Parts: sequence; C-alpha cells; structure tokens
Amino acid sequence: QVQLVESGGGSVQAGGSLRLSCAASRYTYSSNCMGWFRQAPGKGREGVATIYSDGSTNYADSVKGRFTISKDNANNTLYLQMNSLKPEDTAMYYCTAAAGGRSYCSTDWVPTFPYRGQGTQVTVSS
Repeated sequence: QVQLVESGGGSVQAGGSLRLSCAASRYTYSSNCMGWFRQAPGKGREGVATIYSDGSTNYADSVKGRFTISKDNANNTLYLQMNSLKPEDTAMYYCTAAAGGRSYCSTDWVPTFPYRGQGTQVTVSS
C-alpha cells in the first residue's frame, strides 16, 4: 500500500527553522527516488529537493544552502530540514516518491511523481 504522511509544518518568523518529516510505507519507501515539492496559493508546483537511492541529492536554486533533504532508512522516514526561512518559502509542502533513474530524480520532475502525501503547511512571516 502506498502511503506518505507529512508532518512538521507550522508558522515561523523569517530566519527561523523547521524540519518536515514524511513517514512512508515500506512499499513507498522502496521507491528509489523521494523528494519534496511545494505549492503556494495561486502558483504552480515547485520542486524543492530530491534524494536518490545512492544518497545523491538535488536542490532547487532557491533553497540551496538553506534546506537539507535526508532519509532515515531504519524508520522509513524522509526529512527536509529548512533553515534561514524566508517569506517566499511559504507554501504547502508535499512529500513524493517514484521509481526511476537518477536523471529522473530531480527537482524538475519531482512535482510529477506518482505518489504524494496530503501536504503540510509552512508559513513564514516577515
């Protein structure tokens, strides 16, 4: 059964930090690419970060140096550590998963992945 459940969203002031978590079913976690995308009101989906089965990562330019994606294989959990948050980071954040090659495991493709959670809201105030 495919299941992704996000948590950890909330409201913070600019410059603050949040850590998002995504609990994945064993079947979903076996997908060799997992990632995060976000969607702000009135805007399209934006790929944020991905992590491939070999541990390689990919980030959107807008979050490089501020966000870190990681996995806890023992607990089938995906994380997104977000530091130095900005008001423009305000969005609904979704955890996603897919099977594919490394070139597919990129922020360009992550908004189209077939599996996703219900989302968690992140609000950053100035």
